Amino acid sequence: MIELYGVSHDAVIKSAVGQASTNYRFALDRIFPLIDKFQEQRKVQRKKFYERLRGDILKGCQMPPITLAFVDEAMASSLDSKALSDFINNNISQGYVLDGMQRLNTLSDASIENDFDDQLKLPVNVIIAERYDLLLYRMITLNNGQKPMTARHQIEMLTKGMLDIGDIGINVFSEKETETAKPPPGSFRRSDIAEAYTAFLTDSVHNQNARIIESKLDEILVGKVMDSDITESEISFHDILGLVAKFAADVKGRDWLRLGNNLIGFTVGAKRSYGTLSKFDSERFGSLTELFEEAFEAINVSKVNVGKTRRELSRDFIEKVDQFAARDVDEVTEAFHEATLVD
Repeated sequence: MIELYGVSHDAVIKSAVGQASTNYRFALDRIFPLIDKFQEQRKVQRKKFYERLRGDILKGCQMPPITLAFVDEAMASSLDSKALSDFINNNISQGYVLDGMQRLNTLSDASIENDFDDQLKLPVNVIIAERYDLLLYRMITLNNGQKPMTARHQIEMLTKGMLDIGDIGINVFSEKETETAKPPPGSFRRSDIAEAYTAFLTDSVHNQNARIIESKLDEILVGKVMDSDITESEISFHDILGLVAKFAADVKGRDWLRLGNNLIGFTVGAKRSYGTLSKFDSERFGSLTELFEEAFEAINVSKVNVGKTRRELSRDFIEKVDQFAARDVDEVTEAFHEATLVD
């Protein structure tokens, strides 16, 4: 089991933080399997990079701590060592390895040797965050500069966990799933939701640029996350997805949100208009998307980048939805025209 011997509170990410330890056997049996959920996002580095550590493990070295994380709103504010210890050990399967995936893989490689001692101690840092957004923020600060896992992949990983564990109420499918079956009618692409999450975290609808190499783009993305107000915001991405599920009850709203660029714009705009949007029912929102589309059709698509423009206008439309909802189509069209003028 994991033995918790210290607990503190992280005021930035509003999380309980524990210092603990376990042994190599428990780590291999219960923690190592957690990295399998992320196999599609991260490749294990070539083993030659960890050959020295593997040899040291067999000689009895003390491995550096790994970081294990959970999401639970109630436990995040607790400083009760006994309650936190019980929670951690009872919910290991719901955990995330924030730091130490390569070390766990190396430990697994070493474990097949006859002189491997599985009772040696392994230090474990534990974070219990109240929501995924804050956990992602800490994950990026831990892994920034360690290149096996990019910030974008970390976001995809936690998006997957959020959708698999949470009871949000929308159907989601991955590209891989379409290889064997048709996606459910009206379902959302997992990749679109991951992009929307990226937009939410960075507070930006522009996080893709084919002209920038991937490593530099990821560096820019990390900078945006670090500069955003994610640790101060009272609105979580889970809250935004709740609105998506609510509005998806109307086919017009659902189909509008299923378009990736609209979903990205909605996600960023809704951070500032969540209170207003919460008062709308699905039919009202569906009518507003029709207003948006009628005004958008008046844009000369030969003179703009359509995807970029749709993301920007959907963000502005949703952010100021209380104002746009009171306008007719001619007024919205004029506003869109002014927003797309090139100086």
